[in-house]
Amino acid sequence: MEIRDVTFQRSALKAKDRPKEHLPHLAVAGRSNVGKSSLLNWLTRRQIARVAKAPGKTRMLNFFLVNGSFYLVDLPGYGYAKVRKDLQRQWGEELARYLLTDERIAGVIALIDIRHGPTRLDLEFQQFLLDAGRERLVVLTKADKVNRSKRKSMQREVQFQLGLPRPPVITSVEAGEGRRELLERMNELLDLWKTAHRGE
Repeated sequence: MEIRDVTFQRSALKAKDRPKEHLPHLAVAGRSNVGKSSLLNWLTRRQIARVAKAPGKTRMLNFFLVNGSFYLVDLPGYGYAKVRKDLQRQWGEELARYLLTDERIAGVIALIDIRHGPTRLDLEFQQFLLDAGRERLVVLTKADKVNRSKRKSMQREVQFQLGLPRPPVITSVEAGEGRRELLERMNELLDLWKTAHRGE
């Protein structure tokens, strides 16, 4: 798959405000400061996500229509302590509802910082996705910050720890590594969704 066209459609939280088309969604999630905005810009080769100085800036679900055929959905980063607890709770409820009930979700791209491995919040989120029956595509970010042996050992460790059928994708925005593999794995998720929803 190659990304030819990306259009920002809207920011929304509640179901009534989200796009209505029956197109597959690939949701992108991760802890605040995992490098999600940078990865989205690098993946699409466009400045689609604001690379904010302070984490937690993305407080809505941001919907980007890609190639006119699927949505990349930028989810709010989780785990940022400075955000008011009542707002965290509201986002959590709406996010959970989206991830549990929206049949258009073809998979969730979950970002994990390769330097630290899965945190408690990452593990809780992965368990949530498993319980929800969602396809998971785990991506290890910031690979340029560690040496080659650390990359491979962390890749094996995360695959085992999260019970993944395939190794997570190793990426580095700075070094330009992993983009092709990530796009291929995304395309596989979209193909699975299209097969399951053929004729709808």
